[in-house]
Amino acid sequence: MLGREFKTWGFIIRSLCLDARHNEALSLFQRCLKGCEAFKPDHSVLAAILKSCSALLAPKFGRALHSYVVKQGHVFCQVTNKGLLNMYAKCGMLDECLKLFDQTSHHDPVTWNIVLSGFSGSNKCDGDVMRVFRMMHSSGEAMPNSVTVAIVLPVCVRLGDLNAGKCVHGYVMKSGFEQDTLGGNALVSMYAKCGLVSHDAYAVFDNIVDKDVVSWNAMIAGLAENGLVEDAFLLFSSMVKGPLRLNYATVANILPVCALFDKPVAYRCGRQIHSYILQWPELSDDVSVCNALVSFYLKVGRMKEAESLFWEMDERDLVSWNAVIAGYTCNGEWLKALHLFGNLISLDTLLPDSVTIISILPACAQLKNLQVGKQIHAYIFRHPFLFNDTAVGNALVSFYAKCGYTEEAHHTFSMISKKDLISWNSIFDAFGEKRHHSRFFSLLHLMLNLGIRPDSVTILTIIRFCASLLRVEKVKEIHSYSIRTGSLVSDTAPTVGNAILDAYSKCGNMDYANKMFQNLSEKRNLVTCNSLISGYVGLGSHHDANMIFSGMSETDLTTWNLMVRVYAENDYSEQALELFHELQARGMKPDAMTIMSLLPVCTQMASVHLLSQCHGYIIRSCFKDLHLEAALLDAYAKCGAIGCARKIFQSNVDKDLVMFTAMIGGYAMHGMSEEALRIFSLMLKLGIRPDHVIFTSVLSACSHAGRIDEGLKIFYSIEKLHGMKPTMEQYACMVDLLARGGRISEAYSLVTSLPIEANANLWGTLLGACKIHHEVELGRLVANQLFKIEANDIGNYIVLSNLYAADARWDVVTEVRRMMRNRDLKKPAGCSWIEVERTNNIFVAGDCFHPQRSIIYSTLHTLDQQVKEPVVEFLA
Repeated sequence: MLGREFKTWGFIIRSLCLDARHNEALSLFQRCLKGCEAFKPDHSVLAAILKSCSALLAPKFGRALHSYVVKQGHVFCQVTNKGLLNMYAKCGMLDECLKLFDQTSHHDPVTWNIVLSGFSGSNKCDGDVMRVFRMMHSSGEAMPNSVTVAIVLPVCVRLGDLNAGKCVHGYVMKSGFEQDTLGGNALVSMYAKCGLVSHDAYAVFDNIVDKDVVSWNAMIAGLAENGLVEDAFLLFSSMVKGPLRLNYATVANILPVCALFDKPVAYRCGRQIHSYILQWPELSDDVSVCNALVSFYLKVGRMKEAESLFWEMDERDLVSWNAVIAGYTCNGEWLKALHLFGNLISLDTLLPDSVTIISILPACAQLKNLQVGKQIHAYIFRHPFLFNDTAVGNALVSFYAKCGYTEEAHHTFSMISKKDLISWNSIFDAFGEKRHHSRFFSLLHLMLNLGIRPDSVTILTIIRFCASLLRVEKVKEIHSYSIRTGSLVSDTAPTVGNAILDAYSKCGNMDYANKMFQNLSEKRNLVTCNSLISGYVGLGSHHDANMIFSGMSETDLTTWNLMVRVYAENDYSEQALELFHELQARGMKPDAMTIMSLLPVCTQMASVHLLSQCHGYIIRSCFKDLHLEAALLDAYAKCGAIGCARKIFQSNVDKDLVMFTAMIGGYAMHGMSEEALRIFSLMLKLGIRPDHVIFTSVLSACSHAGRIDEGLKIFYSIEKLHGMKPTMEQYACMVDLLARGGRISEAYSLVTSLPIEANANLWGTLLGACKIHHEVELGRLVANQLFKIEANDIGNYIVLSNLYAADARWDVVTEVRRMMRNRDLKKPAGCSWIEVERTNNIFVAGDCFHPQRSIIYSTLHTLDQQVKEPVVEFLA
């Protein structure tokens, strides 16, 4: 009876193992051993329990079982020995595995494969796998089979040893199991991962007689990994037409392939695959398949479908949540990402992992949500597996940097125990944004001293930083470093070369920029040419910019915008307009930068009609750019349409400093000082901190209106209230303000008592005031100072000449004019223009070529006569 009972327990234990109920099997086995000494499990029960130890990774129990096996005399049983070998191999106890292997007298292919599998699974003993494989092959006692091949070939891939893989293939062909499914699948995967997919992998795939779903998956994945997406999809289409049913791996392989097509095509293919999946419950209920579908919909920008599928899933794992959070972040849905992250946190069953954290922190950074970011940081701090993750640390550094908290970013960086190059690049970005040049360069020196070699990302960050500081000597250093390390040679797309060229251009060193342009002759692309043109635009050299532009075979909107800008900024209005019309004729759609470049042309031509067209285009294109609106406001003011400028200002809700500056400048230009001061007061009430530009505009408004007291009050507030040193332009406004009010001596005292040396603008302003108020002697002193600084400005001589002429000192007038002739100074002809009925009319002094000159001069003569006639007062 007892024997029959023990057999029953043994049968139950084996059944539990077969059903993968390993914990229950181990528990029952232990109870049987403890409950009755007469319980003697046979080799089949021991093999089953050893299999459970392997599945549960329970080496302690496995070792105890090994002792029991030795005591009970089962050590010579091959089934038990294989169970022990497998247990040691699966639990990573490779020394014990080898020791037991050596003690075993007979080695069949299964025994060898167990040992090979153990070494292969560790990922750190790839060399040992190849050594054991050679031993097996040379021993002659057991020949490698298809299972052996399937174990060894992935190791060849990891080692990057294609020759070894080809040797294994040669053995397979000689042994006659090339058409075997398992070995064939492994060969397909090996060739695909080594980049030999089109010929070698496909030839092996074609030879497999009994292709299973793994065969098709390996070939589809190989084609996709090697960028042959169309071939991968065609092969998938062939698979669907055959008798085989897709599995979760097929779906996971093909959906990313579909996502690479144009979005309408991708969406259509994805929907068809989704329809196929819904026909098979084993696929539609699989969480991995649903995750793959969610990821696909997110990649093609179909947020609603992804959301709907996510919430319909019966079971969601952490991959599901991570996919949607990452999808929201990638598609700019920052608030939705944060909300979903909150839902995940509220669950008790799932804890965020490194992928979750890396996905959500960019959303916090974009929203500048420091509170949630710090809470996530605290969560990371409480979980060592996250705190010690370098990628998580890098994401935190980037988060603090993008929120503008450089010190916190640096502290987080210092806490990363295993810094990689991404860590260093992240902190360089943080200090680069804030232009902390001393700390940036000290960190760079520290990195180099630690022997960490910068990559192209590091080099690009350094180049951009040096360019932002306009430090050409630093650009030369990084240029030299790039040459020494071969970064420029290895750079197949000239990214680093373009960045260096752009840095030289921004620093104004066009000689070096041009040499860089010549050196990149074989690698030039659109960015290369645009960078050089941008440099010439910065210097106002329209001729050099046009030379590069005319030689370009390919252009984009950036190129045309730069050319429109360079002509506009150099007063070549007609050429700028011609380029603008040509870019439209080529089918390009002007962007905000194009319009920004065109606005100066409108002001140069005083063309309200052209300006209105630009304004209409801005409205139709829905450009929401405060700088563009401020530039439009400024252009209306300069064209005399102050009412239009006011409407733009009043209609804008989010007024910033630039908008206030433009409006105050417009009012100042039109002599509307009261309105300018009112807007300035409103700006201060709103808490917007003024800068030097707006102070200059306000002081100019006060000067034009003769508001001396208000002007003096604002001038003294620059330093006392706002902690800024007045600029030379602001001193010039004050000199003009005092001089216009007749307080010439005060203006002169201000100029002579400046903490810095007065420039020509200040002395010129004072000279003009002396002329207006007939201060001849003071004017002479001022002129002497002015001519020391600026001797070739004809305007100054004319003012001085008029000053002496008003005092009837003709001898001195003659002397001044002689000085003008000796210096070959000629006064340019006066010029004005006006737009009448959408036509620009230009008038030059002494011009006899205007088509309506007779009417114009007749009208001017009449007006002149009326001005000279005595005024008759009619008394009541």
